[in-house]
Order: sequence, then structure tokens, then C-alpha cells
Amino acid sequence: MLILASNSPRRHELLKLLRLPFKIQSSEAEEISANFAEDPIKIAIENAKLKAIDVSKKFPDDTIIGADTIVTLGSKIFGKPDGRNGAVMMLEELQNRTHTVITGLAIVNDGKIFTASEMTLVTFGAMTRGEIESFVDTGEPMDKSGSYALQGFTAPFIRKIDGDWSNVVGLPLYQLRILLKEVFE
Repeated sequence: MLILASNSPRRHELLKLLRLPFKIQSSEAEEISANFAEDPIKIAIENAKLKAIDVSKKFPDDTIIGADTIVTLGSKIFGKPDGRNGAVMMLEELQNRTHTVITGLAIVNDGKIFTASEMTLVTFGAMTRGEIESFVDTGEPMDKSGSYALQGFTAPFIRKIDGDWSNVVGLPLYQLRILLKEVFE
């Protein structure tokens, strides 16, 4: 059985698009914190591995998918905001700029670990302080890397996406499909 190691409703909905039967089991793995000096791709992959390995301990005969999404602007890594002020500050930094969304993928199957990653460029337009605060007050940014969701209230401020849209939502479907083929070939 395929198991998605995630509580994210966005990832659940995306995985349904592959039309494969799957179950959901949240991971209790503690993620590695990102900082300026570290490689965000390695961090995303490592966090995805930690999640998949954690769930595979409970379900060793199943195929486990882990994913982790990180937002970067230059060398700065944006995780989930630490409250309202953190979300406002992140969005103020991202507005009128292009940033990178990276998702690490890990699949644990039969004791083997397969990994991949995807990168997408997202360009925000201008946002006033009032627009940012109004958006943050919806509560939407609090559990999202970079404090926003492509499919959420920030959609009207996204000028351009260069790459896989599903990566920005949190589960790069094309890359996942290729990785699953590698696992089962």
C-alpha cells in the first residue's frame, strides 16, 4: 500500500490526481531547522526522508512518501512563520521579488530510500502593508513555508510562476510520478 506521510490536505488532494490508492499517516519526525548557511535542497530532502522513515517504522511493508517544502529568497530560507509578525515580515520581503520554492521528496520502499527534489520560481507583485496584514489576519499563512499558499488568498498577488505549480502547493506531481516509476521498476 502507498502511504503519504503528511497531514497536509493540499498534499492529499494533489496525490489523488495520480489516481493511485493510498492511505495517510502523519509523521512525528522532528524536522531539521533551516538556516542561512545550509543547502535548502539538502534540507528539504533530509526532512522528507525523516518523515518517510518515521512512518515506515510503523508500516515496514508499505511504500511511504515523504515531502518537505522550503521557500528561499537568495540565500535566506523561509520556513513556517513564528506568529503574525513573522508572517508579515516574510511577505514584506517576498513582495515585488522572485523567490524559489523547493520540495524534497523521499520514498521508502523495501528498506531502500529514493529521493528527488523540484524547484519552482515564484514572482510576487507589489503588496501594500494593509494588504499583507489583511491576508495574515485570515490565518492562512501560519502553517505554510513562506507564509503563503499558491491556491489561497495570495493568488491575486502572484505575477508569475516558472516551473511546476504543484511543487508550490507542496507535492511536485511530475517529479513524484517519475520517482515512483524508479521505485517500482
